[in-house]
Amino acid sequence: MSMVSKSLLLVVAFGLAACNNPDRYGAGGANGAGANGMNGGFVDTNGLGDPSNPQSIAYFNQSVGDRVLFPVDQSSLTDEARGVLAGQAQWLATNADYAIIIEGHADEQGTREYNLALGARRAAAVQNYLISQGVPAARMRTISYGKERPIEICSEEACYAKNRRAVTVLSAGLNS
Repeated sequence: MSMVSKSLLLVVAFGLAACNNPDRYGAGGANGAGANGMNGGFVDTNGLGDPSNPQSIAYFNQSVGDRVLFPVDQSSLTDEARGVLAGQAQWLATNADYAIIIEGHADEQGTREYNLALGARRAAAVQNYLISQGVPAARMRTISYGKERPIEICSEEACYAKNRRAVTVLSAGLNS
């Protein structure tokens, strides 16, 4: 692994470790402009933030889709989720330099312990599907955040539905 790759990995690790604020993407949300409208201060020198570059993280997030949603108290994949994950598997097969972390999330209903377990089952369901589509298990890691990292905060079903999710987070250059 080159020094640049190690440095990038270290910056990404520290950045992820610092993300404990549910509004960490700024007013635009996860798909918005981000903090201060400047991609959180990250300077993109290799096109990873270019949504028109089919090998970029931005393209994966916006065109392929980085998340799938789940019904209440379930970790079973819907037909729509399987469609998104099939696209992810195809993209990952073409872009072998990326490893992934699958984050499992739950809505605010229920106990912390229950939601951590539910988030873990959701992340495992995504991982198992991607493995069934040919993505090597060695490229994947799962983590559950339970209800600790909501993207919507309100006590309404519309918010709950957005928080019942699994998110595939790409890590660039980890398999080289």
